[in-house]
Amino acid sequence: MTPLLPLAAAAGTWVLGDRTVHRIGLGTMRLPQLGPALRPDAEPRDRDGAIRLLRRAVDLGVDHLDTAAFYFSPLRSANELISRALGPYPAGLTIATKVGPGRDPSGHWLPHATPRQLRGQVEENLRQLGRDHLDLVNLRIVGTDSIAERFGALAELRAAGLIRHLGLSNVRPHHLDEALAVAPVVCVQNAFGLGASAEQRAFLRTCGERGIAFVPFYAIAGEGRTTGRTGPEPAAVRAVARPHGASPAQVRLAWTLHQGPHVLAIPGTGDPAHLAENLAAGALRLSPAELAALDAVPGPG
Repeated sequence: MTPLLPLAAAAGTWVLGDRTVHRIGLGTMRLPQLGPALRPDAEPRDRDGAIRLLRRAVDLGVDHLDTAAFYFSPLRSANELISRALGPYPAGLTIATKVGPGRDPSGHWLPHATPRQLRGQVEENLRQLGRDHLDLVNLRIVGTDSIAERFGALAELRAAGLIRHLGLSNVRPHHLDEALAVAPVVCVQNAFGLGASAEQRAFLRTCGERGIAFVPFYAIAGEGRTTGRTGPEPAAVRAVARPHGASPAQVRLAWTLHQGPHVLAIPGTGDPAHLAENLAAGALRLSPAELAALDAVPGPG
């Protein structure tokens, strides 16, 4: 009898550096709290429930987690939950984290890290996750200024063996060119979803041409960002969902994955039912007509 494939396998795989991962992973931003994420007054999520969800995700084939040391609420930290739930880590699990932003112990945002401070952020992720190296570190930035010095600091940590692979988050095309002149880049993690601009779509294609994974965040939430999806779904999304017996969130994820084999998805949730629903979206195949209808959904404003 042929063994059943895990649910996450339906989306196919991509190679991040030397790490083969299923194209749908799990974002952990929502695990530490209920309601909107990254707020100082967030209500902590049930710890045991979050741990069960992480273990269930791995059981369903999730082998790519997205996290950060600044994903925390009072009493809960995404990294601590990952370490407690999954350590010692399965050999095939890839954990991607982000550095650059920071929050003080009360949850308020700090200025983005300087090149010198990035080492401390990397070491904090190592400590929280209980690792001697990080699989993938994304440099997350704000603005259009040069990243060469900051990315160079991470490249030094990669050369020292503390980091295996490097990526970028919230960047523009010129940032990717800058980074590639310093060290290899295995992924770009940017906001992207239905209604994406022509410039965003062109950048996604550029990454594919260079063999670099494109990892959208807020693919479901859209402009709702850390608060989750808000407002009514466009008629085109509902029309595509109906004959497939799918949810609008599944249609959004499926459209995202249809943008290219190098496109990954990291939907975040703390709900086991939503976890299974998100992973099942990897099996949803959209027709050219359906994709065209979704491509025409207007962006914000």
